Amino acid sequence: MKNLHRTVSLGAALALFTALTPALADSTATVGGFVNKGLVGVGRIPADQKDKFGETFGSGSGMSIDAASWTRGADGYKGSLWLLPDRGYNVVGTTDYRPRLNTIRIEFTPTALGAKPAAGQEQTGVKATLADCLLLTDDKGADATGLDPLNGVRAANGDLPILPEANGKLALDNEAIARLPDGTMFISDEYGPNIYRFSADGHLLSATQPPAALVPMRKGGPNFASDNPGPGAAEPDPKDPETGRQNNQGLEGMALTPDGKSLIAVLQSAPRQDGGDSPATRQNTRALVYDASDPAHLKLVHEYAVPLPVFKDAKDKTKVAAQSEIVALSDKTFLMLARDSGNGQGVKGDTSLLRQIFVVDVSGATDIAGGAFDAADKPLAPKGVLDPSVTPAKLTPFIDINDNKELGRFGLHDGKPNDKNNLSEKWEAMSVVSLLDPALPDDYFLFVGNDNDFLTQDGFQVGAPYKADDGADVDTMFLVYQVTLPGLANK
Repeated sequence: MKNLHRTVSLGAALALFTALTPALADSTATVGGFVNKGLVGVGRIPADQKDKFGETFGSGSGMSIDAASWTRGADGYKGSLWLLPDRGYNVVGTTDYRPRLNTIRIEFTPTALGAKPAAGQEQTGVKATLADCLLLTDDKGADATGLDPLNGVRAANGDLPILPEANGKLALDNEAIARLPDGTMFISDEYGPNIYRFSADGHLLSATQPPAALVPMRKGGPNFASDNPGPGAAEPDPKDPETGRQNNQGLEGMALTPDGKSLIAVLQSAPRQDGGDSPATRQNTRALVYDASDPAHLKLVHEYAVPLPVFKDAKDKTKVAAQSEIVALSDKTFLMLARDSGNGQGVKGDTSLLRQIFVVDVSGATDIAGGAFDAADKPLAPKGVLDPSVTPAKLTPFIDINDNKELGRFGLHDGKPNDKNNLSEKWEAMSVVSLLDPALPDDYFLFVGNDNDFLTQDGFQVGAPYKADDGADVDTMFLVYQVTLPGLANK
């Protein structure tokens, strides 16, 4: 994989990141029986697409494929998936965007492994059509908002804990979705960072607050601001939390295990007290494993330190990649997407240095759930150095999204020119679905989607038109890989 040797050698050289060296292994297409067979499809939804409310559609912050809808025919596959946007177009601050969930109809004709699609059809294998759009509301059915909850804390009420609030509305910055068989859904967010449960028709049913170590605190009290004030609003004081999740680094990844018994949620990077106050020391994030047998009352049963991958940027500065999404394979193993930032179509930088999917194994990691590290005053990794009593999860590289050989077969690339075929900055959504092939019972399609940040030259949200800076028009995209995941169907 591209950049792997750079990452491994850097980990050995940096005493600060003692957990990195044992956590990363050599890159191969096969990881403990998991096999990446390669990219087999690409598709787009245009940047200027509007939803049924007349507002700009965009962003894949979370994805969940409806396996019950998935069928295989002579002409390929058909089905649908749910695509979760975050808080709307907010390059210059957040807006009163109503949180929602999009239903996407999929028609998929995979390309043969290793083959090149016919000329002009490189990016048409995935036909994605916006089919519906559902608004998410609070427990009373009132509108929620994407506005930054500056000093806004909704009081606990009944079974609901304190919640982020802006202009009297529940404030949500949605990041991941897990759909249950009865149509209800778990959605994780940045602001809380909380895990919310919504009904099939989109109203809030319950909410789960993480351990105190993850709750953002300012001046001795919970404060859910993310330093993205809306028009005319002041910045939070102080700008950053003193402990808890860093601004805009909430529960970015979340997924149900295949048996539906456990829900895994992963913080995007380390909490403030664990080195999350610096891009160079935010390595030790956390994976929370909840007993989901009673969806209304999630119970934290396991918690692990997960070391994020380290790399050097174009200026030779040490950086830690943020995790963007997970797919749970069991209560001990999950796929994790990690990436750099500031590079790709729609932003200034052109060449991403790290966009990889890892296999994360927590079977040998120290379980810290319910212990001293769940309190804000007991750092797990002060200044980024993991407490010596804790063994972290093991990370093994699995898929290099930036592999230009694979991308090139579909007319895509990582790096110059920074055009429409250069991958965009933020890849934040993943979901798997079966090949439905009796000859390959352990093979799946892994769908990976980008968050396009609603960047378009023909935008409309919250009653006003807009144009993204620098002429950006970034499509919502899907990359589809064929992977072997042994035993997944039996879990």
